[in-house]
Amino acid sequence: MKRRINFMCIILTVITILETVALSATVFYGILTKEVIEDLKNSADVMIESDAWNIVSDPDHADMREIPKRIRITLVGPDGQAICDNYADVKDMGNHKNRPEIKAAFADGEGQAVRNSQTMGKSAFYYAVRLDNGDVLRISKEVSSMTGILISTVPRLVALSILLFAACVWLSHALTKSIVKPIEELAQNLDGPAMYHVYEELEPYVTTIRTQHEDIIRNANMRQEFTANVSHELKTPLTSISGYSELIENGIATGDDVQRFAKEIHKSSNRLLTLINDIIRLSELDVTTEDIMEELDISEMAANSVEMLQMAAEKHQVRISFSGEKQMVMANRQMMDELIYNLCDNAIRYNNPGGRVDVSVYREVDRTVLEVKDNGIGIPEKDQERIFERFYRVDKSRSKSTGGTGLGLAIVKHIIALHDNVRLELRSKLGEGTTVYVYFCETNVE
Repeated sequence: MKRRINFMCIILTVITILETVALSATVFYGILTKEVIEDLKNSADVMIESDAWNIVSDPDHADMREIPKRIRITLVGPDGQAICDNYADVKDMGNHKNRPEIKAAFADGEGQAVRNSQTMGKSAFYYAVRLDNGDVLRISKEVSSMTGILISTVPRLVALSILLFAACVWLSHALTKSIVKPIEELAQNLDGPAMYHVYEELEPYVTTIRTQHEDIIRNANMRQEFTANVSHELKTPLTSISGYSELIENGIATGDDVQRFAKEIHKSSNRLLTLINDIIRLSELDVTTEDIMEELDISEMAANSVEMLQMAAEKHQVRISFSGEKQMVMANRQMMDELIYNLCDNAIRYNNPGGRVDVSVYREVDRTVLEVKDNGIGIPEKDQERIFERFYRVDKSRSKSTGGTGLGLAIVKHIIALHDNVRLELRSKLGEGTTVYVYFCETNVE
């Protein structure tokens, strides 16, 4: 980027210098031409007023030597024929009637031109004025003398151009550095606080890049943590299965021990399968593009989940019940089944013997509410924001004893995120229980 900016600045510098030199030369030449013509006009006026032009008509006049040789003086008659010339023999000169400056002098009293001399074969500046007797006095000066003046300025122009080029290159480098510096600082300090200057026009892009960078780092950390947690969670049941099976294989376990060890192996394998299924489902939800929504009776789905979990509730010595009437919502059927099941299952697992779980569906103003309430162990306030993270457990020992994978609420969070019309609210108090509210907002159903 630096090289590109520098290169473009140098190209612009070169173009600017060339244009400046060309424009300066043009302006200088124009001013010089005007000055030369004015000088020729003044000389003609002086000659007319002092009758010095008569000297030209007599080449042998003693004062001819006083006329500067750098000025050519020509006297032209009314018929266009040259009467005399201090540079050339009039016999060899053609008719001047159609020469621009002569023609203008006959017509308007005076004329001027910058052209190539047909007599001398050189470019010259011409000024002509009509005399009272009808003749035309013409004074000219060769362009070569002017060119010499211009050429003499070339070394100065070249030196000035080189200085300008060097100054512009240095300024270009400094400007490029100052332009790129905020971007370089941004690239080097994405992880740190924003203590560097950012162009106002770039602030939206910087904010977006910074947010994306933070998201990437956060996701990378989450993936790393998730991988570590998965490895740990898989290792526990696999170690149990391997240990008990090895005891049986080596004949160390006999009688009732074999049956007990087999029961533990079966328990660990079920936990392993549940864990793997939850991990697979989470991975599916991470990349899912499912948008198959349909009109569902959420109360019927909740009642079915409660019925399915009756045996699990009895096993944990917890009573689970449902209340509510038909309420239609727009949602994905499979995801809603998973959401209700996981919320109810969590309420059962993290309850106390003799506890209860009340599931209800009801209408509240412009939304339908699914409520899952338990009087279990509750969640400390400091942990309430984190319980939807993968493998996060408030009470790790209790979770393992109940067979929880730590992924149920993470799945719930993903399902909520995939439904624009669904919101979740959690209220809990340690030792008193937890209530989860799932709000289904109104949507247009065709």
